[in-house]
Amino acid sequence: MRHQRAGVHLSRTSAHRKALFSNLVASLFTYERIRTTDAKAKQTRRLAERTITWARRLGDVLTKDPEKRNDEEKARVVHAVRMARRVVRDRGAVVKLFDEIGPRYLARHGGYTRIVKIGQRPGDAAPMSLLELIPDENAAARAAKDEGEEAAEAKAPKTKAKSEAKETKPAARKAAPKASAKPAAKSAKSDKPAAKKPAAKKKPSK
Repeated sequence: MRHQRAGVHLSRTSAHRKALFSNLVASLFTYERIRTTDAKAKQTRRLAERTITWARRLGDVLTKDPEKRNDEEKARVVHAVRMARRVVRDRGAVVKLFDEIGPRYLARHGGYTRIVKIGQRPGDAAPMSLLELIPDENAAARAAKDEGEEAAEAKAPKTKAKSEAKETKPAARKAAPKASAKPAAKSAKSDKPAAKKPAAKKKPSK
């Protein structure tokens, strides 16, 4: 009897079953959505959520620069990666788990996946399902915030250029009358009649 033996056999040996679920979890982390039978989806969901929890428990350690982590934080990361590698044997999927998927669910305690039933498979009529990761709820808010910051940065140079243009315009206006005053003064001098020199007196001849 299978007392307290969780999981399904799926008519496979233990080694084959472990390899199957490892590949399914790795594909779920890589593509964030897989199509499989209901029985496989339910079992894959259990393993995937446990693995995601190992990454989520690290909390803010994942958002830190790896060079700025202390020895304790580095040890926690190594332990979590080793526990995840017990289920997922694909190195790329583990890297994505700790870089993208783990930080996505920092504020979520469980329920990282969902199963959507999509009918029966042609041929053997096996019930099929879509197993997918829950999308990031705060992604839209973060994207809007980033767009607002970019728009503010783009407007900042324009406002600076406008303020500089405003400062230079009065100076040009003030300088213009001075430049025009000099030719006026020259023209005023030229308009005055030239003073005639007194004629020299002729000496009387002896």
